[in-house]
Amino acid sequence: MKKNIVPYLVKRFLRFDKDQPFIFISALLAFLGISIGVTVLLIAMALMNGFDNEFKKKLTVMNYPLTVIPKFYGAVNENLLIDLESKFPSLHFSPYVQSSVMVKSGSNLEGGYLFGVNFKDEATVNEILAKAIKGVKFHRFDVLIGKSLKDEFDLGIDEKLMYIFTSVEPGGLSIAPKIKRFKVRSVFDSGLSAYDKAYSYTTLSSLQRVLHMPSNQYDGIHIYSVNPRKDIARIKKELPISTSIRGWWEDNVNFFAALEMEKASLFIVLMLIILIAAINIISSLLMTVMNRRGEIALLLSLGTTTSEIKKVFLYLGVVIGISGILAGIVLGLGGIWVLGTFDLIHLPKDVYPTSTLPLDLSIQDFFMIISGAFVIVVASAYYPAKKASEVDILTVLRNE
Repeated sequence: MKKNIVPYLVKRFLRFDKDQPFIFISALLAFLGISIGVTVLLIAMALMNGFDNEFKKKLTVMNYPLTVIPKFYGAVNENLLIDLESKFPSLHFSPYVQSSVMVKSGSNLEGGYLFGVNFKDEATVNEILAKAIKGVKFHRFDVLIGKSLKDEFDLGIDEKLMYIFTSVEPGGLSIAPKIKRFKVRSVFDSGLSAYDKAYSYTTLSSLQRVLHMPSNQYDGIHIYSVNPRKDIARIKKELPISTSIRGWWEDNVNFFAALEMEKASLFIVLMLIILIAAINIISSLLMTVMNRRGEIALLLSLGTTTSEIKKVFLYLGVVIGISGILAGIVLGLGGIWVLGTFDLIHLPKDVYPTSTLPLDLSIQDFFMIISGAFVIVVASAYYPAKKASEVDILTVLRNE
């Protein structure tokens, strides 16, 4: 009997007491609070990760995984391109020339960038562009524009679009900006209106001619890599000192730092739900201790040790807490599956590639949530368990 006293008392104290119903209700509220807290945390972290991954996909496509750029004019040329292609046959390379421009159509004016690319090579590093140029043949001074720019200017295929370049050229007694009309041949849609409005693409030879650049000189080389964080170190070793390489994440450091801070803040705030629920565990156990002081004193007088009494109330809190955590896991994972499978919350298709919520719960976040909840539960059960083991036998029995 002595060996089974702890589980026996745990089961007994968990039962509904008609004389003290508030103790059971308090424990039930603690259970529900922890369940809801874990559920909300799991879904919230999955949402944060899902949207984070979606943004990364979009930014990777339009910013390119890796880009080789010159430290001074003429450093990126055809010889460097050939050298990189021979040393890294598994990667895809696309040389480009770019210029800041003002795009004009009628009275509409918009700033942006015009890229001169070899469309065949660019299609291997940019899947959005690859879809847009399928079945379309580009000639000199043809241009590929974004959907947002097309809609804003109300343009159609084969219409003319004026590009005003920031570089200038002499004209008589004054200087004037370079102006060239391009024919719209196709439209791309990246899903991010800022890029669709600002980026345009023409043939490499067209822009080189406008900017008076040699045909073997480039402003940079776009590189497609499945694992850019690993490949950037390999490529950097092979580059001459006159060039450098940057990854897409280096251009968006502040953006992703803000996302990480937002994710951490959300985790802390939602963890407070579990902390508040843990207060109910403390109050429930303290009420149980106060209500069962006579029984505790009697048990201690009959030979039950203080450590066993402490274990009883510690286990009581842990049982309530772990039950809530398990229920929260079931509800959270079920909620993630439902939200990710069914179109309950509709997302705009012009922003996201899917109408269902992007949800991605990482193993690290899952264990952080469960570990944090478990620590809070154990910590909240310790104080009532300690108070129960400190019951004064003589005082309690005399008053009883």
